[in-house]
Amino acid sequence: MNNQFQTNLIDSPISIDRLKELAKQNYGEMIKGVVDLEKKILALGGEMHADAEQFLLESGSKQQNVWGFNLYPSESDLNNFIEYHSLINIRPNQGNRSMFIEIEEIREKDQQNSPDTYSGKI
Repeated sequence: MNNQFQTNLIDSPISIDRLKELAKQNYGEMIKGVVDLEKKILALGGEMHADAEQFLLESGSKQQNVWGFNLYPSESDLNNFIEYHSLINIRPNQGNRSMFIEIEEIREKDQQNSPDTYSGKI
């Protein structure tokens, strides 16, 4: 793995400016992330979503509760701010057969973490 990619645990409020800083340290305008919908924590960064996923699993998260996404912190529109697309989301046993989060209930839970929420509480 490239040493520039660092995974950060986010369990408290994070500002849009901090998200932008983290994005610049990773891919520039985008940062990969994984959310634990049960614990309401994030792992941001890493070269691949699997890096952030592993980080959360090692922190006690359960596989069925973690989902991958990409954040574009410079975007103010929620449709452009977050992209629910990751290899770790392919879970036929949970009813999700593609990289996109197809399960509307899961997307709705994560959409509660809107741009305003990311600057408040994840």
